[in-house]
Amino acid sequence: MTLKWRDADGLPDAPGAYALLIEVSRPYEPPIRRLAKRRLAAGHYLYGGSANGPGGIRARVRRHLRRKKTVHWHIDHLTKAFGVAAVVAVVGGNECAILEEAGRRPGVRVPVPGFGSSDCVRCPAHLLSLTDELDLASLAQGDGSVVLA
Repeated sequence: MTLKWRDADGLPDAPGAYALLIEVSRPYEPPIRRLAKRRLAAGHYLYGGSANGPGGIRARVRRHLRRKKTVHWHIDHLTKAFGVAAVVAVVGGNECAILEEAGRRPGVRVPVPGFGSSDCVRCPAHLLSLTDELDLASLAQGDGSVVLA
């Protein structure tokens, strides 16, 4: 299901996972001292996250959509600077599975090892660099997926 959106109201308030498509319009170096290689070229990036707390996916994505916020996670640097171009939400989904699926596509790579994955032992990063805009609908895993583009 594809919906036009301006906010997170169309997203489920259930727990699950989400992916954010971010269009970085210029080279950017997020001010994260703990990450060695952190300069991002202009281009399309995909970030995968989980939303298992109160308000589920809707609440977490709503926070990512705000430009004015306290930086808490690595991804906050990018969403504050460039916003979010599109979202896919998977009720009951897993962000690592979304990223693994995206990572199988030709040309997809990890631009900054450790970005967004400090608490994950499975993934090299939760941010991927895309050579082309990815078909977000192809990342949806089964029932309950919503794509906002």
